[in-house]
Amino acid sequence: MTPQMINEINALPAEAQRQLADFAEFLRQKYRNAPTSQPAKAIEIDKEPFIGMWRDREDLSDSSQAVRELRVAEWGEAS
Repeated sequence: MTPQMINEINALPAEAQRQLADFAEFLRQKYRNAPTSQPAKAIEIDKEPFIGMWRDREDLSDSSQAVRELRVAEWGEAS
């Protein structure tokens, strides 16, 4: 817990602090037997199969132009 959070809790009225303590106890009970989460495994994004999947698409060399053309094809004249 950060010092700022502690200060904010201490600034609460006594009744609100009691409610917060009750809620904390509720959470402790709820997650008492819950498995702890494992940190996400780092991935090497450049090794993912989707990287470069459109590398040979000559029609996408200018992606902005390709989007403009697609919009005109789908919705009519560009504004």
